[in-house]
Amino acid sequence: MTRFIHDQFAKQYLTELLTPYGQVETSKDITAEVRQIDVLFIPSPQPTQSLEILGLLGRMATNYAIFEPFRNAVTKSEIRSCMGKLFDIHADIERQSNRNNTRINEAELPRLWIFSPTASVELLASFNTTVDEENWSKGIYFLGEGLKTVIIAIHQLPSTPETLFLRILGKGKVQRKAVEELEAIPKNSPFLSHIIQLVHDLIAVLSARQRQEQDIDKDDQELIMKLSEMYQQQLEELKKQGLQEGRQEGRQEGRQEGRQEGVERERRAMIESIMQVRFGEVDSELAKIIEFLIAMTREEFTPLLLQLSREELLARFAQ
Repeated sequence: MTRFIHDQFAKQYLTELLTPYGQVETSKDITAEVRQIDVLFIPSPQPTQSLEILGLLGRMATNYAIFEPFRNAVTKSEIRSCMGKLFDIHADIERQSNRNNTRINEAELPRLWIFSPTASVELLASFNTTVDEENWSKGIYFLGEGLKTVIIAIHQLPSTPETLFLRILGKGKVQRKAVEELEAIPKNSPFLSHIIQLVHDLIAVLSARQRQEQDIDKDDQELIMKLSEMYQQQLEELKKQGLQEGRQEGRQEGRQEGRQEGVERERRAMIESIMQVRFGEVDSELAKIIEFLIAMTREEFTPLLLQLSREELLARFAQ
């Protein structure tokens, strides 16, 4: 996955997970110079759901936090750059405190969490990191308390439910395994539909790059296959649900229209689901072509929705 694609996915993914618990800002500008923080999180005093659902990520989000995810192994320079942004935020808070004539509670200053797939022994040693496996987990490395910085080596995390939402941000086999575990979560779990849809968004982006013969590495090719398989399973479930509704309605009303309406609902649900995955939302322009697509068979409309761009779809059905 290219760095840009991963950055966008990671920001959207963390935003989706953390929004119920507080204020989330992505690509936040800082005043020292034109630099941006990937994800800034301020917890809500009264979150609508329990942070325990998010496992280790939830524990990280109990206080003011900055999250900086990296697709490839983070470098010393990148760590220092992230810390510089953290200290700029600290300086802003101190200036506000001075203006308001209030004291700063050290425990309430934001902490920086750097997500990296791997971290070498040499890199960790160069920052004098320590571990606290008794209270946290393997793979989590703390810099000195005054530095308010933690490095998470995602591929070192144990494969447990508590680490699932962090391992989604890994690479290769670690990420694919986490995606499989995500799919296995009970369907009534909070966030599930939104998070699975967000993960599925990667299919369209990566597949498009693959069709254009752009740089897609082996890890991403295997991830495309895994996500596509999961997505097809989800579509089949929608199909079965729609057919069952149609049969039930047909039995109740004793008319063939019940079955037909059920099939149409199934097709509409599939079409809207694919559009949401591909384009983020079903806007008014896309909504206008849904009726044309419903009139087609699933074998006809599915390739169109997965392969054509938004503009190509609209042009194809323009009246």
